[in-house]
Amino acid sequence: MRTGATAGGQGVVMHVRCPDRLPEEVFRQVLEELANLSPVVQALPPTAALVDLRGALRFHGVEARRLGEILRIRTISRLGVDVRVGIGPSITIAATASGQVDLPVGVLAIAPEDVTGWLGPLPVDALHGIGPRQAAVLRDYGVHCVGLLAALPPATIQRLLGGKAGRLAADRARGIDPRPVVPRALPASASVRCSFDEHTLDGAVVRAALLQLVVRLGTRLRGRHQAARALTLTLKFAGGGSWEKTRRLAAPSAHEDDLRQLAYQLMDAAGLQRGRLTGLVLKGEDLIDADQAPRQLSLDDTRENRLAAETAIDRVRDKFGPRVIGPAAVFRRAS
Repeated sequence: MRTGATAGGQGVVMHVRCPDRLPEEVFRQVLEELANLSPVVQALPPTAALVDLRGALRFHGVEARRLGEILRIRTISRLGVDVRVGIGPSITIAATASGQVDLPVGVLAIAPEDVTGWLGPLPVDALHGIGPRQAAVLRDYGVHCVGLLAALPPATIQRLLGGKAGRLAADRARGIDPRPVVPRALPASASVRCSFDEHTLDGAVVRAALLQLVVRLGTRLRGRHQAARALTLTLKFAGGGSWEKTRRLAAPSAHEDDLRQLAYQLMDAAGLQRGRLTGLVLKGEDLIDADQAPRQLSLDDTRENRLAAETAIDRVRDKFGPRVIGPAAVFRRAS
């Protein structure tokens, strides 16, 4: 079998699988590495992505398999992350290939002329897009491999799996998948974190640490001219356990008053009693440009004064550094 997919008038798609439970920050860095290979990258959260390589092959002047090897070298050396790469003439073939490739090889490229012969012996549940229930139905009727599925009349597959699902399965078993790679980045987010020098049960210390994270997150969002639609709070416990919860803000905001109120609600929802905390992570989710956030006219003089003070405090931080001014409560933190 040839292992180099070439353009030849057909699509050349790369499907990348990262390790399970990869932190979002690292996944974003993997996406940045993909963007260095091709401008057409489609994120598939939480740990996969698609890349259209047609233009990249002409630009880099190498075959598709070589680009997959370059990607793995970069992610291992720069990020400490080993990825599995499948390459083929369509999304289905590339995604199926990435599911079949084994480490340490890491890259499997299927040329267009090899698709039928390569797909045929694979078990039906290995075909990308075939779920466990569909595979079980097909096996009950004696269809154990993709080659047998491709040999069935499409009408028969539709009776077994249903109309739309049957049509898709029939096409994909034959290597037919006209879907394009659609550029799509991860929804914007920003996160701040802290860790405690010692396992802590002190509610005042934890709340002060959370307040400091709110200040840091708000400052970062305003500096980037962004606003968050939601917050996620993650609590990390001694022994490796964690707790995480997300709630949406009433309106997109980067103001510390709004972020603090929701962050405290998230902390209260955790119902901590005797949990020994080792760290906190606060993440602003579903970010938008600050210009898109609605600005309500307010009759609350206290809030308006706080917002005016916040603007002045930001200027002080810009000039003298982020730690020169802030809520008094944050300075009681032990770490």
